Amino acid sequence: MFWGHASLLLFGSLVVLMALGLPVAFAFLAINIIGAIFFLGGEPGLAQLARNAVQSVTSFSLTPIPFFILMGEVLFHTGLALKAIDAIALLIRRVPGRLAVIAIVAGTIFSAISGSTIATTALLGSLMLPTMLQRGYDRKMAMGPIMGIGGVDMLIPPSALAVLLGSLASISISGLLIGGIVPGLILSVIFVGYIILRASLNPALAPDIVDEGGEQGWARMLPFVTHVLPLLLIFGVVIGAMTGGWATPTEAAALGATGTIAAAILYGTLTSANLMKALTGTVAVSGTVLFIIVGATTFAQVLSFSGATNGIVTLVQAQGLSTMTIIVGMMLILLFLGCFVDQVSMMLITLPFFMPLVQRLGIDPVWFGVLFLICMQLGLLTPPFGLLLFTMKGVAPPEIELSDVFRAAMPYVWFSVAVLLAVLFVPGLATWLPSVMLSR
Repeated sequence: MFWGHASLLLFGSLVVLMALGLPVAFAFLAINIIGAIFFLGGEPGLAQLARNAVQSVTSFSLTPIPFFILMGEVLFHTGLALKAIDAIALLIRRVPGRLAVIAIVAGTIFSAISGSTIATTALLGSLMLPTMLQRGYDRKMAMGPIMGIGGVDMLIPPSALAVLLGSLASISISGLLIGGIVPGLILSVIFVGYIILRASLNPALAPDIVDEGGEQGWARMLPFVTHVLPLLLIFGVVIGAMTGGWATPTEAAALGATGTIAAAILYGTLTSANLMKALTGTVAVSGTVLFIIVGATTFAQVLSFSGATNGIVTLVQAQGLSTMTIIVGMMLILLFLGCFVDQVSMMLITLPFFMPLVQRLGIDPVWFGVLFLICMQLGLLTPPFGLLLFTMKGVAPPEIELSDVFRAAMPYVWFSVAVLLAVLFVPGLATWLPSVMLSR
């Protein structure tokens, strides 16, 4: 079969199944069965599919995912996140758009201890959005920062999707996790600057800049020291363990999960009930992700045996395009897909074609991986199907329309596009920190 026909068969079937509403995992499983029969030799192909399924979910490189998810689940279910928000609120005073700034700072800190973007958005949205609206915040000013910082969670470790991307694309997981730190922090700073500027120019957008009084001096600092610094210390242990060379990403993730549980015990907030909720949430999310992964390796293998991978890669190279043009083209494809499919589907659909090109063109895989992460982060915020848009709609008051949510997210989409371009043209923003921290 000509590779073009094979590509049409595989991707056409995939599009039809997903359009019919079949879950991603089942859609890829069905395509893999078809591909195994046609391209992997029938019954031997089905046996190979089963072997791939077992190997994919038992891969050691994937084990950080449940640990990172557990960290976030414990943080939210034990109430440690609420204490951290209160501590941050005590420190941030007399700042235009104060509550929105608190949401950004709190979200950035949660990004360093939680592996779930949706959980961060849901928590901040349910806690802070009602307060901001009650104080007369403009709807866009109230919702936008929460969604924007929720997407940043994907860039700042621990990030379950970064681990998944590194595993599927054979990119250094440590390098990818550390490479997202600088772009993530840049986005956080830009968000804070934007909020302060908007609120300064038009105080009616965020009418709460007065000092609310309360604790002063050390009493004001104490909650930050007791409830926020320990969380940042856990982040430091996770990153330090990987960069110091005395722990793999899996072992560092296990240390982080242990530290989070230990912190909850020391604060007296860990009960058997909320621990069970955290474990149940971890199993549910991890099981969904790992089940989707089952289809990833076989799908890539089917594409390779059908000739589709080599055919498309050769076709692209034959056009004589520059490396930068090809990278830009790949980013545009990801941005387009991000408007319609979830992040895991983006990886499964594109990586079998993108990574051979990355390898043949000699592109730095960590740099490309960070660009890929930023594109996926943008996909969380872009209409019509961005996951964080619907997460925000779910926690917002009923009178807020989905169109209001879309408009609130747009400034943060453009800021993310700007950072994507910055990393594209200044690769050091993604590669400098990994080169420094992992070279020791």
